Amino acid sequence: MASKAPVASGRLLLGFRKWYYNACGFNKLGLMHDDTIYENGDVKEAIRRLPEPVYNDRIFRIKRALDLTMKQQILPKTQWTKYEEDVRYLEPYLKEVVSERQEKEEWQKK
Repeated sequence: MASKAPVASGRLLLGFRKWYYNACGFNKLGLMHDDTIYENGDVKEAIRRLPEPVYNDRIFRIKRALDLTMKQQILPKTQWTKYEEDVRYLEPYLKEVVSERQEKEEWQKK
């Protein structure tokens, strides 16, 4: 009986995540989560390290979203980014940049 609680709460959490993902609205413009991250120094370096096809896809999504926003339109529902399709493509590069920066700061302290 107690083993059903984690499964139910896991499904509930997943349902909330999907709801929140759709409520944010960036998916209606064809953007992915990593397209909306605030660009500080670490994020800019991670973007610079992206492979060219991934970088080009990112720029295309951002330009399309800007165009749609200026026209006050959204994409047809069939073209919205789905929660299951949203890949955190920037995360591994960002983790690498942050760890390198922290390591550099540690070396400078010595």
